[in-house]
Amino acid sequence: MLRWKKQLCFLGMTAVLLCGMILYGRRQKAETDAETNTVMSKESERETEPEGEKEQETEEQEAKKIALTFDDGPHPVYTEQMLEVLEEAQVPATFFILGQNIEGHEELVKEIAEKGHLIGNHTFHHVQITGLPAEQAYEEIEETSQLIEELTGKSTEYVRPPFGTWNEGLESNLDLIPVMWTIDTLDWTTQNVDSIVNHVVKNAGENDIILMHDSYKSTVQATERIIRLLKADGFEFVTVDEVLFD
Repeated sequence: MLRWKKQLCFLGMTAVLLCGMILYGRRQKAETDAETNTVMSKESERETEPEGEKEQETEEQEAKKIALTFDDGPHPVYTEQMLEVLEEAQVPATFFILGQNIEGHEELVKEIAEKGHLIGNHTFHHVQITGLPAEQAYEEIEETSQLIEELTGKSTEYVRPPFGTWNEGLESNLDLIPVMWTIDTLDWTTQNVDSIVNHVVKNAGENDIILMHDSYKSTVQATERIIRLLKADGFEFVTVDEVLFD
């Protein structure tokens, strides 16, 4: 008789425990469903939020500055297309141009300056400065600077040395500021739009300087997407001088 009572008691306790677990599970599910519905509701509200309110919210957030830079131009086809993309997006950029590419494209150089972009020096023949005698290196840079000033009426203040190697001894004579980069898209090696876009968006941070080349159709297409995505992420596009000295 005692043994039967013990078994009955055990079964009763088990039933109570199972009921408790069922009720707890139902409560947890209800809370999870409520949280999910809240998130979905917020996302839905954001999607249907008036454009004016979205713009106001973006403006209230502190913008993260980032600079687009393009080397090796001007290109007779793709530089013009790049300027159209930048103009439509109302984004300034920095163009480090080669002296050898100026001849025959003088109007294009003027257009770059007239549209508010910054023009920098990328040597005349795309040479590695550190591999040249000082006098020849000076000529490579000075000749390009003179051509830019003749066309734009503005002296060149910035130089991007090809291959990223620079002779600091040249600075005192040239009075130019060397500008490197923090994100290299390697667009000239891949010419793959998705790869370029993903690399930039994944690595972009405040005050980054993005290296690209206005010599490829793929870069033009990638730039359009990069601008759209980074703007949505709170970035403000500026010329390199604003990144370096602001």
